[in-house]
Amino acid sequence: MSGAVMRAAVIHRHGGPEEFRTELVPEPVAGPGQCLLDVTFAGLNYADLHCRRGEYGGQPLPAVLGADVVGRQRGDGRRVVALLRAGGGYAQVACAEDAHTVEVPAGVSGEQALALLEQGATAYGALTLLGRLRPGERVAVTAAAGGVGHLAVQLARELGAGRVVGLASTAAKREFVRSLGADAVLDPGDPHLVERLGSCGVDLFVDSVGGELLRAGLASLAPFGRLLSVGGRGGPEDSFAVDELADRSAGLLGFWLQHVLDDRALFADVAGRLFELAERKRLVARIDRVVPLDAVGAAHRALADRLTMGKVLIDLRGPS
Repeated sequence: MSGAVMRAAVIHRHGGPEEFRTELVPEPVAGPGQCLLDVTFAGLNYADLHCRRGEYGGQPLPAVLGADVVGRQRGDGRRVVALLRAGGGYAQVACAEDAHTVEVPAGVSGEQALALLEQGATAYGALTLLGRLRPGERVAVTAAAGGVGHLAVQLARELGAGRVVGLASTAAKREFVRSLGADAVLDPGDPHLVERLGSCGVDLFVDSVGGELLRAGLASLAPFGRLLSVGGRGGPEDSFAVDELADRSAGLLGFWLQHVLDDRALFADVAGRLFELAERKRLVARIDRVVPLDAVGAAHRALADRLTMGKVLIDLRGPS
């Protein structure tokens, strides 16, 4: 192997978490409009699980997964966080688009910046750009202890929601969501969930789970409420007839972060708002665990089994 090499977690075929191998591979080469980052931490996301299983197309094998990283930009040494649409984050060096890279303010740690950017931009964009949350409105958030959910709960409070309800599947997760300032926390498996949600009506139901929970959200909406799907892949059970929406004067919305990334000014503005809240400690990302590169497979398994709360990070600061 000639040229500069780096350590990376690689998959040679699609499958389970056991497919990851830590290997030496060539460093990426930056093209026009791109930069190289010496990575300190990479993030794990649910989309990575789909990519590992081959449910998302587009990344040829062998592949290095990973959609978000923080580190030092080569050339000027700036501390930056970047979103990688083509993957490549589970490695010591990553190639990022300049337009998808943001400098980390001095008052924000690298770990917080990484944990905030993708999930925080998703939560903020869903609540404001699409959900059009207004002060005093009532918000419910599914998977409220997860990477997007726990930030959505905090942001809804910051944006002036009158009532924030979180849904979480275990007692420990519900206690965590309460600590974030949720007014109420419910068990998504509660047979009386619709009645409990709908007792005061929900204006904005933010969902990242789909299926029966999405339908429970619709049933709990107040008139003129909005049902907002974040990151869902959708299936037959997530389809609604127009009459079902019209009966409640309800809106059905779907959010994709890519449309924020496509607008550099918008992306920079959203990142700036998140980091400003982080500097004032008004928005804090929970770091569930930090694992070495060799433990990526185990981290994938924990994420798939829903054993995590908040963000999982991979530490790339080890020896070359």
